[in-house]
Amino acid sequence: MEHLSSVFHDLVVHLGYVGLFVVMFLGNMGAPAGTEFVMPTAGALAAQGHLPGIGSIPAWIVVGLVGTVAEVCGATALYAVGYYGGVPVLERYGKYIGFKHSALMKVHGFYERFGPITVFWCRFVPFVRGVASFPAGISRMQKRYFIGYTAIGSAIFCFGLAYLGNAAGNNLDAILANVHKAALAIVIAVVVLIVAAIVVMLVRRKGAADPGA
Repeated sequence: MEHLSSVFHDLVVHLGYVGLFVVMFLGNMGAPAGTEFVMPTAGALAAQGHLPGIGSIPAWIVVGLVGTVAEVCGATALYAVGYYGGVPVLERYGKYIGFKHSALMKVHGFYERFGPITVFWCRFVPFVRGVASFPAGISRMQKRYFIGYTAIGSAIFCFGLAYLGNAAGNNLDAILANVHKAALAIVIAVVVLIVAAIVVMLVRRKGAADPGA
């Protein structure tokens, strides 16, 4: 796995924006690309002059834009696989991205309960962000909501990490060690929000079922 992540990193270093697009695209097709590390690394490469800007547009903004477009394209492609291929594709190929039928049922129920906004929150959860488009497709989520929430979440993710890497510059290694902690904090925060949403929903249902109480 570490070797594969190194390959993705080298693609960005040697192929520039083309490599960045490929890596971020594959990362949203279920490949273990480590997108949460690729984006700040690309931002740092921009700060060091290895990735150029376009005219008056700073390089880190170009990095964020390329990353966002690649993520939306990759996520939409995986969504299409789920949408048109359905459960048979999952049963045949799901094991290659670590996604089982039992997990599909849970995610499907989650989408049904909380709606398209789920796609937005999944943009910030490591690993989940790379495979969440598949069950969204199988669940037949409306395309405009899927693409819209994916684009917004990906833009926040990509531009934020690109800026972080650009600000760090040559000191990127010093902050990457904290990315793991940040990722864990994000997962915890999302779980807390999910639990809070479930509690609120249950309270509202109870109140609606017993209006005289």
